[in-house]
Amino acid sequence: MKQILNTENAPKALGPYSQGIKAGCLIFLSGQLGLDPKTNDFSAGGVAEQTRQALTNLKHVIESTGSSMENVVKTTVFLKDMNDFQAMNTVYGEFFKSEPPARSTVQVAALPKGGLVEIEAIVKAE
Repeated sequence: MKQILNTENAPKALGPYSQGIKAGCLIFLSGQLGLDPKTNDFSAGGVAEQTRQALTNLKHVIESTGSSMENVVKTTVFLKDMNDFQAMNTVYGEFFKSEPPARSTVQVAALPKGGLVEIEAIVKAE
């Protein structure tokens, strides 16, 4: 059985998809942009600020299930420009200080709403 995840502490979906799905012992989180959930606008600044907000949004969805960032097993990071890798990576390291999850990072042609970074995750449920 699957459970649809929805929290007001993360931006609403921009299309016909859920913030996440809990299925058995895994949680699959849709990609989060660096959008402020209150305004649906991007955080001021560049890729570092958008990365921080995207990871904060993921954290809120994860915590709404009773799990935590420590249980993230895999992330995928989508960057509009691979030249932003180091700035993204520095902020990413703030959220995963020890035992970081497996990760893929890819450059994409464009992201919704003109975003600079989008991050999705797979998490072990509590």
